[in-house]
Amino acid sequence: MTLRVSSACVGTRFPRTQKFFERRSMKRTTALIICICLLAALFGCGKKPSPEGLGNGWEPVSETELSFAHEFSIDEYEGGYKLVSINEGGRFLIVPEGKAAPKGISPDIAVLMQPVKNIYLAATAVMCLFDGLGRLDAIRLSGTRADGWYIENARAAMEAGSILYAGKYSQPDYELILKEGCPLAIESGMIGHASDVKAQLEKLGVPVLVDRSSYETHPLGRTEWIKLYGALLGCEEKADALFNEQVGLMNSVGGEKTGKTVAFFRISGTGYAVARKSGDYVSRMIALAGGEYAFKNLGDDSAMATVNVEMETFFKTARGADVVIYNSTIGGEIASMEEFLALNPLMKDLKAVENSAVWCTRESMYQQTLNIGRMISEINAILNAAPGDEKELVYFFRLK
Repeated sequence: MTLRVSSACVGTRFPRTQKFFERRSMKRTTALIICICLLAALFGCGKKPSPEGLGNGWEPVSETELSFAHEFSIDEYEGGYKLVSINEGGRFLIVPEGKAAPKGISPDIAVLMQPVKNIYLAATAVMCLFDGLGRLDAIRLSGTRADGWYIENARAAMEAGSILYAGKYSQPDYELILKEGCPLAIESGMIGHASDVKAQLEKLGVPVLVDRSSYETHPLGRTEWIKLYGALLGCEEKADALFNEQVGLMNSVGGEKTGKTVAFFRISGTGYAVARKSGDYVSRMIALAGGEYAFKNLGDDSAMATVNVEMETFFKTARGADVVIYNSTIGGEIASMEEFLALNPLMKDLKAVENSAVWCTRESMYQQTLNIGRMISEINAILNAAPGDEKELVYFFRLK
């Protein structure tokens, strides 16, 4: 049975009942506010770092504006001092050239004196950002050999000897790092698998900055890390300009859906199809370009960005995809449709093969964090390309 109380009754004949409903309404409103706050904390747009300040009483005068990145923040202080805070990646005070480090700062803050030079760079996704800023001169040591770089200027610098190989991230050449007076090591999230290396570098007096751009949820959040390195190197205006250029390229697509599905994958040496997880930044680039990632709800509990898919399951999904983009960043580029079909006899049954809509990535794609906006615009061009339309793209090419 439902009790119905008219507004007239509540207001006149049953004052106690009115107070009861008012109290209950207030409790519900309070509870709702608390729930909203909790949900915002749990499922917010991003987990931005929470800087604790310098610890010496200084107050920041401004904060660097970020559009997509949530894994770092930059607080600016009087005199040009900047505090970089990275989620699970440490805090770093950038001290302007000619000025002294402030006294009394928190012991967990690493002090970096500008100009910052002789860096040991073991995070491959970062090299293109330094290259774009025109500051490869700040890097002295690399965690990748010359032949592993698809960034022409980086490879040339190593061949010329201005950048030296100092061992990969898990096996750095500590002696060389100390000899070169390295003030900073820039590592990727992979350093979490070699925590002893990070500890040893810090023990030797080399601060370790963990680049967490790969943890950004929005593809351009990765590119926005150029603002961090712009602050580090004292070229913020150029960093802003480069980032805004990529935002412009993404926005030029218009965000309209094309209605086309895209299968993005590679075939491993063991015969599995290796696809990016749903929600991965590649699938998000496809969505921003107006497409739909074919592998829906694909993922597991591992930290890996890819999933091995059995061929039967793979073909069930990929057979009807409008466009295929073959990931050649691992295993080398495929030069022709003939090579693609040789990967598996069933490839010939793909709709994209029949419609001449099979494309391949350039090997350089994953080292080009700076150009994600351009990649999105190129994927959009692929989605809108007619069968005989020859498009000159930088990061993709059609198989013939």
